[in-house]
Amino acid sequence: MRQHIRHILACGMTAVMAVAATGVFAQAEKFPSKPMNLIVPWGPGGGADIMGRLAARWIESDLKTTVVVNNLPGATGSIGLRKMVSEPADGHTIGVLTGDTLTMAALPGSPFKLGETRTLGIMIRQASGLFAKFDGPYKSWDDVVAAAKAKPGTISVAITGANSPDELTIKYLETKGIRMITVPYTKPGERYVSVLGGHVDLLYEQAGDVRSHIDSKAMRPVLFFAPKRLAEPFADVPVSADYGYDVLLPQTRSILAHAKTDPKRLEALSASLARWAATPEFAKYLKDQYAEPDSFVPMANAQSFLEAEIQSFQKINSIVNK
Repeated sequence: MRQHIRHILACGMTAVMAVAATGVFAQAEKFPSKPMNLIVPWGPGGGADIMGRLAARWIESDLKTTVVVNNLPGATGSIGLRKMVSEPADGHTIGVLTGDTLTMAALPGSPFKLGETRTLGIMIRQASGLFAKFDGPYKSWDDVVAAAKAKPGTISVAITGANSPDELTIKYLETKGIRMITVPYTKPGERYVSVLGGHVDLLYEQAGDVRSHIDSKAMRPVLFFAPKRLAEPFADVPVSADYGYDVLLPQTRSILAHAKTDPKRLEALSASLARWAATPEFAKYLKDQYAEPDSFVPMANAQSFLEAEIQSFQKINSIVNK
């Protein structure tokens, strides 16, 4: 009898230990298991910062965690993303990739390499354009072209930085006889003030990022880089295709993680972003940003999409450097 009781007790202890072990394992597998860090590799106030903070707010609510947003600007976004890939590949540090930094990956010796990251989702896609001060001398793209050809190299354009889509587009326009000079500003607010204050003539940007200035009639778009005219309220603004310019380089903003992150954690993060992209609030965000309504590209297709964007950049880069 005593031996039987000891056997029952032993079995009971084994079961308890098994349950405890299962609980510990489940706890160890919980994700996120600590506060997350979302790196925005640009200064506050721009489109990347706005999107990053909205994404952080969503992930906090959806995955029941804390997400700290850190702005680490510099080197066309590559400083912040280098910081991201230097952190442990546990999924707790993610970052925002913009089209500006993506183009860096197409250049030899680039500090940013797309292959070191995994794209959790492309969240927004927008046509880029050139904007002028509303009450300034340039009311249309034809005004800009006439002035640039009359006095080459005198019109200035505020851009994000060297080796960016901004700079490449301006270099491309030079092959069409429109020579302008570029002035880099790391912080979005500084770029906007430079145009509004008359320190530079034009701004390379996306309409959604300067919507308040457009709505208040402080800025006007003079040209969009797109294959066809945009919808209202920009239906009367010419696009690059109208002039035969073979340059688009739309802005993309994506959320990245370290490429070596556990696939289950990558899937958890990407699934959360997909749920956000399906909400009415996200649809309103895209509309407010004048973005493409089908902007979202899920993780399954996002990496190949961005690789195709790199190839487009390389094509234009070869035209510019002939």
